[in-house]
Amino acid sequence: MIKKKKTNLLDRFFKSNDPGSIEDNSLRKDMLQDTPYDNESMTKIDQTIKSRFIGSKRNWVQRLKSGLAKTSASLSEGISQVFAKRQLDSESFEDLEDLLIQADLGIETTARIVDHLSSNRYDKTISPKEVLEVLANEIEIILEPVAQKLDIVASRKPHVILVVGVNGTGKTTTIGKLAAKYCSEGRKVLLVAGDTFRAAAIEQLQIWGDRVGCEVAHRNAGADSASLGFDALTKAKEQNIDILMMDTAGRLHNKKELMDELGKIIRVIRKVDATAPHDVLLVVDATTGQNALRQVEAFRDRAGITGLIMTKLDGTASGGIIVAIAAQYGIPVHAIGVGEGVEDLAPFDAKEFALAIAQPKNIELDNSDTH
Repeated sequence: MIKKKKTNLLDRFFKSNDPGSIEDNSLRKDMLQDTPYDNESMTKIDQTIKSRFIGSKRNWVQRLKSGLAKTSASLSEGISQVFAKRQLDSESFEDLEDLLIQADLGIETTARIVDHLSSNRYDKTISPKEVLEVLANEIEIILEPVAQKLDIVASRKPHVILVVGVNGTGKTTTIGKLAAKYCSEGRKVLLVAGDTFRAAAIEQLQIWGDRVGCEVAHRNAGADSASLGFDALTKAKEQNIDILMMDTAGRLHNKKELMDELGKIIRVIRKVDATAPHDVLLVVDATTGQNALRQVEAFRDRAGITGLIMTKLDGTASGGIIVAIAAQYGIPVHAIGVGEGVEDLAPFDAKEFALAIAQPKNIELDNSDTH
């Protein structure tokens, strides 16, 4: 039997996340255009809007468990292989570290879990179920401080939300889903089609506006988005709008001129309201893995993001990236998405997420639909 060469946690982290391959994959992904919805897709969305706010048959917790199935299965199967009929030792800890890093949970979370096990159970047998319980508990502890509701201040008229992110993360769709929620609550919402680089994005937001019953401020493709934001906010104040949500063009986080444009949008709308935007939300695609950390850092530094919405958690076995982001940056996470339906975007709850991503087989989640 060949003995594994010992390596430290940092070495294995960087080996499994080659910076070059991350950037290359990100660039290819970021250059893709968002796919516009066809009429059939929008009809389905229209139906889910009605079912979500009249009474959904599948509650959120069930959807969350289903959406995180890839990540959960990867973790539980890996942990079972590592700890089945095996004592805790240095080799099993190293295998566990590798597994958690591959799930994009990050160095801090990985170290916390291994430290907990080594300090309490070293040289003892442990079941996969017990490891999953420790994992769920540590994840909840890390996520609890950042799981924060997106608060809309009614007195602002309007509460201004600027939505940013790289190409393909689902910004426009996320705005549409949020608009559906707010309109269902009786709020007056104005959407701003600030992604003026893509005619399809303007059309997509208009379709969402028609479906949920709110107005969409827009101009022709190629128009100045900052000027559009200025006019839209002026109009929103005149019409006593409750919430203004502005879409923006997807941009590579490492392209200075594109990031500078976000600063221009913010400066211009502050000529109308010095306190705006009240929220700058970064939409992050969970399938981008460790590259999401770079996006958070860049948009935090250049656009002053106030919160995150993570999408496409159902499309990856590395859903732990949200834990790594929370541990490293501590930025509020307002909502997560685990599917295409309106009902698949919901407020972020630390305990629900922790149990869904690392749920022992005989521990059931609370199936009450609180969302």
